[in-house]
Amino acid sequence: MHESIKDLPEDERPYEKALKYGAESLTDTELLAVLLRSGTAGMNVKELADRVLKAAGQERSIGHLENLSVKELIQIRGIGPVKAIEIRCLLEFSKRMWNQKYAGRSSVTSASEAAGYYMEELRYKDTEHVCVMLLNTRNVVTGDFLMSKGTVSSSPVSVREIARKALSMDAVRVILVHNHPSGDPSPSSEDIAVARSLKQALSLVGIELLDSIVIGDGVYVSLREKRINF
Repeated sequence: MHESIKDLPEDERPYEKALKYGAESLTDTELLAVLLRSGTAGMNVKELADRVLKAAGQERSIGHLENLSVKELIQIRGIGPVKAIEIRCLLEFSKRMWNQKYAGRSSVTSASEAAGYYMEELRYKDTEHVCVMLLNTRNVVTGDFLMSKGTVSSSPVSVREIARKALSMDAVRVILVHNHPSGDPSPSSEDIAVARSLKQALSLVGIELLDSIVIGDGVYVSLREKRINF
């Protein structure tokens, strides 16, 4: 028998709690339980939700679900293809909603805006991802792309690929953005060296590296804001 939310004691039901106190009162486990709707044999829906969050990471955070593919989700007892797809669609929905919050801006006027655009996408990644934001002379975003995915500590940056993409999208400025899987956005000496060499190389084809931003867990560091020479 699959125990659904309505089978839980009334004071443990996420729906009732959300109705009384607002959805913001729910824990990550309770939010996921609402989405899952039912548990599995010998496991109620809140226990199943907690199991899924544990599989994503010891922090049991919804954000870390991003690291679980559909295939990995299906391997969790109680999660079939339908529930796995629903979870992945929820994550994609959240990411698009966050990005569209920034997509309507006519231009990027600060490092916080650039960091904010990527924050929810990159903050929970368990490997390093390098993204490039492309801007025209008015700092209007003409495009952005994922440059590379790397190991826990590094990811390659291709000057040629950045220049090619920038020129094809009429961009004359770029912002380099990458995450630190540790959650600490403090730039390493390698981060600074990469930004410095990239800036020099791009300047040869008339493209300016406006900033290099490191994303951590809910925080960021901008080399430009910190006045780090690159």
